[in-house]
Amino acid sequence: MNEEVMMTGAEEVFEDETLVCKECGNEFVFTAGEQKFYKEKGFMNKPKSCKACRDAKKNAGRAPREYFITTCAECGGEAKVTFQPSSDRPVYCSACFEARKNAQ
Repeated sequence: MNEEVMMTGAEEVFEDETLVCKECGNEFVFTAGEQKFYKEKGFMNKPKSCKACRDAKKNAGRAPREYFITTCAECGGEAKVTFQPSSDRPVYCSACFEARKNAQ
């Protein structure tokens, strides 16, 4: 493929590039921001797989996450958490948790 990087003075300008995933065969966009990140990190090769295939490969050996449903201590709504809640500590739904975190 041809290089889509242009030089303007000392600054490089990157343009979005469409690539084909080697895993699923679907097209995906290698964005200008991703290209800049790759350049800053010193990566020489373009990605060969789309994000969905990279994520699937990364999570292949992991067990699916278990969620527990409980009642929010603040609003009384449903709280879905990734840990087994105990009765000695309050549990908050996502909205109440964020509100409490931002209030501090």
